[in-house]
Amino acid sequence: MLKSKVMDKKGKVYLVGAGPGDIGLMTVKGLKCLKRADVVVYDYHLNAQVLNYIRQDAEFIYAGKRGGHHTMSQEDINAILVDRAKKGKTVCRLKGGDPFVFGRGGEEACALAGEGLEFEVVPGVSSSIAAPAYAGIPLTHRKISSSFAVIPGYEDITKEGSSIAWEKLATGVGTLVFLMAVKNMEVLIGKLISNGKSPETPVAVIRWGTRPEQRTIVSTLGEVAGVMKENQIKPPAVMVVGDVVRLREKLKWYEKKPLFGQRVLLTRQHSSGFEMLEDMGAEVMEFPAFEIVPPASWQPLDETLGKAGSYDWVIFTSAKGVKFFFERLRELGMDIRCLGGAKICAVGPKTAEAVQSFCLKVDMVPEEFRAEGLIKSFAGLKDRPGENKKDKKDKKTLEGMRFLLPRAQEAREVFPEKVRELGGHIDVPPVYRAIKPEASGKRLKRFMKEGKITVATFTSGATFTNFLEMIGDEAKDLLKGVAIAVIGPVTAKKVKEAGLAVDIMPATATMEALEQAIIEWAINSGTKNK
Repeated sequence: MLKSKVMDKKGKVYLVGAGPGDIGLMTVKGLKCLKRADVVVYDYHLNAQVLNYIRQDAEFIYAGKRGGHHTMSQEDINAILVDRAKKGKTVCRLKGGDPFVFGRGGEEACALAGEGLEFEVVPGVSSSIAAPAYAGIPLTHRKISSSFAVIPGYEDITKEGSSIAWEKLATGVGTLVFLMAVKNMEVLIGKLISNGKSPETPVAVIRWGTRPEQRTIVSTLGEVAGVMKENQIKPPAVMVVGDVVRLREKLKWYEKKPLFGQRVLLTRQHSSGFEMLEDMGAEVMEFPAFEIVPPASWQPLDETLGKAGSYDWVIFTSAKGVKFFFERLRELGMDIRCLGGAKICAVGPKTAEAVQSFCLKVDMVPEEFRAEGLIKSFAGLKDRPGENKKDKKDKKTLEGMRFLLPRAQEAREVFPEKVRELGGHIDVPPVYRAIKPEASGKRLKRFMKEGKITVATFTSGATFTNFLEMIGDEAKDLLKGVAIAVIGPVTAKKVKEAGLAVDIMPATATMEALEQAIIEWAINSGTKNK
């Protein structure tokens, strides 16, 4: 009986508004629905970052609706929603802006209701509100306009006559907002002027509102069509008609941000260290070129943990290494006491913070955050008690010292080899490994071809190598038009070996330093993507 009920269970469809473009404007509820979905049916005008929140095992269905060119008809979309819901799937119908503001969400809801299927509408921030706001234009203002109307730039051609009362709209509403208006611009202007709207009325046209490529032109109702042609303004664009447009010069905040126009590609899973870029107006686009997972086998680490108290130093080279190391300790029923009197070295401040979060003192943070820096730090250790300084130069610097270096499964051997050369003993058990994700680079490739990526960041040689493989044969050519930022000389070497130039590299190999270097480049010598 239970099996029958499960087999007959129907799914649910969430009609979710993804907002106008800036991923920060998508609602918390919308993201929750997206994350739990078995099936996602999405449109063209979405921030590609939104799709990173979809489960990898979910079914992706591209509806491709843009500017009158549809990969799927509305009837086909309705049929898919109904079909997947009847199969017991949780479906997210992801739409740009708001589902019920010229998004045909009402038609989709009617189709679902007609089949007796459960659905829920998750409102989104409409471009009719967001684009003017990002252009510094309030739709209402106490001393200027107390009302606004949102009008489609073109109506359903199957309707008989116009349902828009142009004679009332032209003079009876304070601010007019037109969506999808570019193609019919001259017709719309003619309707407004012939029904009493002054040709001197201020007009703003905002293309790609809330995105790094946002572009705003200001004119008058009588001249805006010509200005748009001169500036080659194409869809998608929002047109605002009314005296509130005059406030733009005073209130335009988004386009004044120092990094406005920059889109920074992050080839690692998002972490702290890039918030300032976003605060200063850049869009950070994630495309992880590696995924961190446990090592193929825990045996090498488990064997070293059995003698952890014998080491003089435990060296952590990353916060992830700290995390995996102590998680394994916990799984084995062990704790920090197994380390005995070993001192702890952390490579970089973030790694040190991770160690300290386990209530452990960090005894050394090398000045240079790579293998060569470690070698200098340990080779320069103070004399040990009882050592004859006269004989020191004839001895191996690290003779008798024991090191434990839990790290990535594939890493440079420079430091371990040097330790052994200087007479020390070192064990290097893997505690995590980086694997190449199975994500497709199709969307990113399109963005790069369109010149929408201004800076690409690489934080290791592996991220760069994986990126080239994921993008394919065109990767190197696509990167030639992008500023390349690397975290340090080892990664820079990989980039140069591929025949590409490195534009940005911080003096210190940390994420914070890399972020600051990108900011300085963007402000001092970067070109804004318009």
